[in-house]
Amino acid sequence: MAVNVVPTVIYSSMLGVTLFALLECLSKPRQRQTTYLIALFSLLLVHILGELHIYSGFYQYAPSLAGLQFPIRMLLGPALYFYAFATMSPDKALPRKAYALAMLGPLLIVLIMLPFLFGSSPAEKLALADPSTRDPALWKIAVTTCVVSMLAFILFTGAYLVATLRLHTRHRRQLLDRFASIEDRSMDWFRVVLLLWGAAWLLFAIEYIVGFLGYRWFGSGIVLPTIEAVILLVFAHLAINQPVLTDSDKGKETDKESAAPARLPSLKAERMQQIAQTLNQVMAKDKLYMESDLSLKKLSETISVSENHISETLSQFLDTNFFQFVNEYRVDAAKQLVKDSDMQVSAIAYEVGFNSKSTFNAAFKKSVGETPTAYRRQQTH
Repeated sequence: MAVNVVPTVIYSSMLGVTLFALLECLSKPRQRQTTYLIALFSLLLVHILGELHIYSGFYQYAPSLAGLQFPIRMLLGPALYFYAFATMSPDKALPRKAYALAMLGPLLIVLIMLPFLFGSSPAEKLALADPSTRDPALWKIAVTTCVVSMLAFILFTGAYLVATLRLHTRHRRQLLDRFASIEDRSMDWFRVVLLLWGAAWLLFAIEYIVGFLGYRWFGSGIVLPTIEAVILLVFAHLAINQPVLTDSDKGKETDKESAAPARLPSLKAERMQQIAQTLNQVMAKDKLYMESDLSLKKLSETISVSENHISETLSQFLDTNFFQFVNEYRVDAAKQLVKDSDMQVSAIAYEVGFNSKSTFNAAFKKSVGETPTAYRRQQTH
């Protein structure tokens, strides 16, 4: 039995990671995001077993199983979207049509594969592995099935990845409108992993197609599985340790005013100017920005102005959002400390209200044009 050693080792390690992740998820309290995470890891398990079936050479004993993971693989995109929805969306449940739409992908692949699945015997399928024994007509069907299936995978999965990215973008935008610190809520790691996974799956599909067409390169079956293994390891670690976001983190408020549908601008310019002056006063005079857990709700309670009116003033009158508004005051205070004190930069970040040094550095550089360290060096010369 011919064994492709390196890919077999890589996919075996991915199998171990996925099984461990599944066990970790099963040991957690049952939450919506955990349920969808279990489903996602289960689908990844089928995908990995399908690749191991080929690379390990086991297909010689069960040729009929080759390619059966293709329909299941079509559910990876929907599973990622469902996980993101459960983790970040304020809505409690997906509509039934979302599940029906997700099943269209596997159904399409089954229809594409029917001629290959039922048009040949196991012996004929096994003979396809050797150019000297393969049936040209059946080989043509196999190639066509592979190419069309992978193209469908690219389009179907790509559509779900785009939808998932849009969901994350909406989640992050509503956080910026309501919180001054979003590090623990924004799930920015998920966006990075999603883009990397999407790129890896795209290249995986392309390599699969060109491989069936007879083209190989020195990294075939090695480079992409290695990248996929690293992404899987990172995703498993971060997803398992991702805290469950509260309804407030997801943008769902319990008070009647915040839960009301979005309205057209209702404040007059004079009223927005008054609110803006009040906002600037509590920031500059009372230094409210120094509270690391400052939120729109807390600010609303402090100045006795509704959250909707503050948000409208920030967006319509000051052309900003809550996150930027508060952090501009934090950066201004940090500039003075960087210039006039000998405090460490990391200490300054927490002193003025930031929750992490990386967020502080990013905000400082965006406002000033250089890092806090570079700004201090420039001021001392």
